[in-house]
Amino acid sequence: MKDGFLPRLVLVTLAAILVILVWRGIPLLEVALREPVGQPRVVVSRGDLAANEQTTIAIFEEAKDSVVSITTESRVVDFWTRNAYDVPRGSGSGFIWDAQGHVVTNNHVIEGATGALVRLADGRAYPARLVGAAPEHDLAVLRIEAEAEQPLPLAIGTSEDLQVGQSVFAIGNPFGLDWTLTTGIVSALDREIPGERGAMIRGLIQTDAAINPGNSGGALLDSAGQLIGVNTAIFSPSGSNAGIGFAVPVDTVNRVVPQLIATGRYAPPLLGVAHDPRGDALLTRAGMTGVMVLDVTPGSPADAAGLRPARITRDGRLSLGDVIVALDSVALKNSEDLRAALDTRRAGDAIELGVLRNDRKIEVMVTLAAGQ
Repeated sequence: MKDGFLPRLVLVTLAAILVILVWRGIPLLEVALREPVGQPRVVVSRGDLAANEQTTIAIFEEAKDSVVSITTESRVVDFWTRNAYDVPRGSGSGFIWDAQGHVVTNNHVIEGATGALVRLADGRAYPARLVGAAPEHDLAVLRIEAEAEQPLPLAIGTSEDLQVGQSVFAIGNPFGLDWTLTTGIVSALDREIPGERGAMIRGLIQTDAAINPGNSGGALLDSAGQLIGVNTAIFSPSGSNAGIGFAVPVDTVNRVVPQLIATGRYAPPLLGVAHDPRGDALLTRAGMTGVMVLDVTPGSPADAAGLRPARITRDGRLSLGDVIVALDSVALKNSEDLRAALDTRRAGDAIELGVLRNDRKIEVMVTLAAGQ
């Protein structure tokens, strides 16, 4: 009896183990038979793009061909051989301004360069010549001679009615990465930053759209795809985007660029009064604000309006003439305020000056002339 029990126990144990192995192995076998390992997943249709995505794509597709890449070079002379070489200097962005091949960019993109190459979105590249520059607004105009059809100019909007919070789209070539689109909002208006030559660049648009080195000179567009600014600078301790970028407003661009094309330089409209910080300092010491009229140009609009300059009396004392304290009802604190206010006007504009004369405030109408 004992001799038969042990084999039966062994058989039962082996059978139990076999049942367990089969039971545990069936799911694995089912998975293996159901789908081979490494097969692609089934793609699920996403449906239509969101409305804001479609708008962004349409803006980029409409504008990208009008944005250009600009590379500059400088000529260096070998000290020993006196041979001259053109070496790469930098890169930036720009955009087509008109059908005559004018390209708008930043002055700091091309300043100091001996040559520039403009590359279009379709790969064509053309040498460009400098038409004119306005360092005080960090704007410059190049011109290319395209032998074939060139892209259409960007549609021009206005910066006069911009509002903080509205959407903006920046197109440019950051770090040489051509035709890059970034998006953001108008973060603030009427900002000012120091320019290349010390004077303040005023009235700038602040945006959080990513702007990096290489974006300079590129287009800032609104949600209608219209140009509202020219990307010009960033505020960043590291030199790369920190969410604070600045653009020259398009109303300034539309005032400055036609002059650069016509004459090669920009001159604000002429009032015809001499003023400088020395006069500001004298007024400050006297506890006054405004712009001291130090001289009046004969035959100028100021002369025609009867503005009176300061003069030196026989005993060597300064006799105060007119002090301009307002322009079109906006108070002027100093000479820089007057310069900035005149810069937003055009030749032929009639302006009202608030003038302090003999301790009385009067209003004087002046029609501005073309700058010289």
